[in-house]
Amino acid sequence: MPLARYAGVSLDSGEPQALADFYSKLLDAEISYTSEEFVFLGGANLGFVKVDKYVPPTWPSPDVPKQAHLELSVDELDAGETAIIALGATKPEFQPQPDRWRVLLDPAGHPFCISASI
Repeated sequence: MPLARYAGVSLDSGEPQALADFYSKLLDAEISYTSEEFVFLGGANLGFVKVDKYVPPTWPSPDVPKQAHLELSVDELDAGETAIIALGATKPEFQPQPDRWRVLLDPAGHPFCISASI
């Protein structure tokens, strides 16, 4: 029997509700808990924590490291990128391997990767 079970990952944000709304639409996951300090997406096991004076990562510059990032799969890379940007993500200029995967930034500046489903 394990000593602990995986419960989820939380991302820091200046505006946790706004970031949760973005990921709720992106992952088609329902918000299962909301407070002023924390929002959680059930099913996706993804939380968002309010951090005063939050500073977003500056990827690819190492000035403010990315700390962590999500790996997401889409059916088709170009169409997936377009749809996710329409939700509020942005695309940084630097793309390490754009034919294989794309790096996007969520509304709080966290990098995440999308790749085509195999």
